[in-house]
This record gives sequence, structure tokens and C-alpha cells, in this order.
Amino acid sequence: MAKYENIESALIHGGVYGDKFTGAVNVPIYQTSTFEQEGLGQHKGWEYSRSGNPTRHALETLIAELEKGEAGFAFASGMAAISAVLSLFQSGDRILISKNVYGGTFRILDKIFRNFGITYSFEDTADLTSLSEKITKDVKAILVESPANPLLTVSDLAGIAKIAKEHGILTIVDNTFMTPYLQRPLTLGADIVVHSATKYLGGHSDLIAGLVVVNSGELAERLGFIQNATGGVLAPFDSFLLIRGIKTLGVRMDRHVENAMAVAKYLQENAQVKQVYYPGLAHAQGYAITQRQAKNGGAMISFELKENHDIKKFFSALKLIALAESLGGVESLVCHPASMTHASIPEETRKEIGITDGLIRLSIGIEGIQDLLADLEQAIAESEA
Repeated sequence: MAKYENIESALIHGGVYGDKFTGAVNVPIYQTSTFEQEGLGQHKGWEYSRSGNPTRHALETLIAELEKGEAGFAFASGMAAISAVLSLFQSGDRILISKNVYGGTFRILDKIFRNFGITYSFEDTADLTSLSEKITKDVKAILVESPANPLLTVSDLAGIAKIAKEHGILTIVDNTFMTPYLQRPLTLGADIVVHSATKYLGGHSDLIAGLVVVNSGELAERLGFIQNATGGVLAPFDSFLLIRGIKTLGVRMDRHVENAMAVAKYLQENAQVKQVYYPGLAHAQGYAITQRQAKNGGAMISFELKENHDIKKFFSALKLIALAESLGGVESLVCHPASMTHASIPEETRKEIGITDGLIRLSIGIEGIQDLLADLEQAIAESEA
């Protein structure tokens, strides 16, 4: 497997490149459930597609290379990926998670894994001193999003990994918002990286997928067993689509971020906007850390309008930006975290961690920036009471 220091090259040529049998530059879609064996115990490396498929293997090899990890694993969704990672733990274990974290991550911990004796607690992962003090004997991992969803809170990943290692526990980073193009948590000391590959890695809102990368052979062996045993694997065709999406990740992310910075500055300067959350702005929480551990601030923005605005009118007035779940596609999307992505978190908890009913989250696409700004401007004006 070739290694490329330049990630733009690795996105296209990394992992398993092409097909040695025909010379095709794209990995074929091995649309098969099983593989013929030459004899008992004699096969060509493939037996059954739940246990391994050449197309999925190409994707898994690629994401491992991009994240600079030991091994990669492809799952049927981001939540299947998170579920597999949480299956590494056992009854009596506790996991510390970022205060503002994706609602689905909270839901699976609170409603599923808690039934098996695995507990969690919300912590301010941006406060390293406080975080270190919260680690007791039952804590086995820190699960962090940085920037976190939806308030874009930045945590010092190298600092967290250092604390985790001192206590002999794992650092798990959801890197969905940044992708390996902008941030590589394993190089900062993390043990496991998780992606909802549905988002920027796929990039076109046309597939559902999850990816995990680990930093050691021991974790690879354990997670590989879980993947095979539980069976939530990514299908060959979706693996092919995801490889195709990753090839253009660099050029897409550059445009996403360019547009996001312009939108963030527009919102920051707009007198009708009360608060902007975007780690690429110099005044933002975690700006200095972002400059140190990531290429830039990414393409997700959250904001709040002033009290004299009706956000329902704002959402309905948008013409170009679509009101929809998800993020990371070429098209710009807007959502209301309190009633959409984070609705599974109890209202009292949402308020405690700052997810207000007035919070608006934007996933900035790659459209023409003037069209995006014009859409936001007219929607903000339309929403004013």
C-alpha cells in the first residue's frame, strides 16, 4: 500500500488503488455475498461478505491511511460505528462524553447501553483540569467531539489524550465535522476515531455509512471481532460510492470552508444576530486550539437571532438553503437542533448545556457565496417581528 504525505494525493491514490486484474483505475464493486473456495480451508482471502469484502476492504484501508491509523472498519451507519465502539466496554464501565454531543450518541448511551450497565456523564471536555478530576476508577474512556455538535465547542485533543493515557483509559474522537482532511486525532494521541461518513466523506447526501479507525493491533482485533459478530457492515455498492466521494474531499472541503468563513463573518457583523458559534472566527472559544490541531475551523456554523425574530419564519423563508437533517453534502442545509438533531436529549439537559430553542445550525455547502448570503439576508429580514 503506497503512502502519500500529501493528503490530496492520498485521497485519490491511497488505500487499494484500482484493479490489478483489469487495470481499471477504480476498485470494482464486488457485489457478492459469498466466495467459492478451492477446498476445505482453502480460499483466496475472502469467505463471506459480512466477514470481509474486497470493495469494503479498499475503503477500510483508505480511511486507515488517511487517519494515519492501524486499521479501519466500515459500518452501515455512523450509529452502527458508534455502537460497535461502545461494545468494547462492559458492565460497570463509565464513559465521559462532551457536554454538547450529537443527540444520537446520547440516545444510544442513555437508552441502549445503559441497560447493559455501561454508564456515562456529560463533562466539559474543553476544561482539562475539571475533566481530569472527573476520572474515577470506573471511567474507561473519554468520548469527545471537537468541534462539538451543535455549539462547535473546541476541546484540546492532545491534552485530553495525555490525560487519558495517564489514567490508562481510551480517547475516542468523533471526527465527523472535520474529516481527516482538516484534523487527524490519532496523530494527536487519540486511540479511536469515528466518522459518520454519511456527511463530508460521502459528500453528496446519497449514502448512509460509518467509519472507525484505531491506533493499535489490539484494538483492531477486538473491533474486527465485534464488526463480524454483530454484522452491521457497509454494503459493497455504498463502499464504492464512499471511495468515490472521498476522492473529491479535498476540493470540496476547501470550498465548504471558504463559504463558511464568509457566512460566519456576515453573521458576526449582522446587527440582527445575537451570537455566532464558529471556531474559525478569531473571537471564538477554542480558536487558538483550532489553529494548533486543525487546518481551519471547518464548515459548520451555529447562531442565534435576536429576540425580535421568529425563527419559524426564518426557516420557512429560506429558498436556497434546505431545512433538513444531516450535514456535509454539497448543498447547504439548516436545522433546528432542539427539535431535530438533539430532540432526544431532555429539554432540561439541553438548556443546561446551551442548546437553546433559538439555536440554528448551518451546514455550509459549495454553492455560490453571494446566493447563500442573499438567502440568509432575506430570511433574517422576513423573520423580524
